[in-house]
Amino acid sequence: MPDATGDALARARTILQDRLSELDAERRQVERALAELGGGKTRRRGPGRPRGSRNRRRGSTRADQAVSAVTSSPGISASDIAKKLDIAPNYMYRVMSELVKEGRVRKSGRGYHPSGSPDGAAADERAPEGRSGSGGSSA
Repeated sequence: MPDATGDALARARTILQDRLSELDAERRQVERALAELGGGKTRRRGPGRPRGSRNRRRGSTRADQAVSAVTSSPGISASDIAKKLDIAPNYMYRVMSELVKEGRVRKSGRGYHPSGSPDGAAADERAPEGRSGSGGSSA
């Protein structure tokens, strides 16, 4: 009798394993068909920007914030703008360079001025760098 039970269990195990293999193969086939239809599992994207995130600006950009800082404080340096916006100065120098090229701000000496603003242009052109009449200490 023990042999009959052992054989029955072995046959049942074999039947279940065969059925499981059939189901696995069928599942792979269904997943492939679903992927071809545009749904289902897709490959996971690698590192980098998420799909569709490129060139999408939300709210104000650093450039807009920098122009705002220059408008509120004409003659401000890129380093001071960086401190105000709590970002790295080397990044701000790059942003300011682009703003000058675009004509949104004007550089005079070390300071930046809103484009089209007469203040700063006349004073900076008259006095050499570091010798403007305002803000310095008299000795």
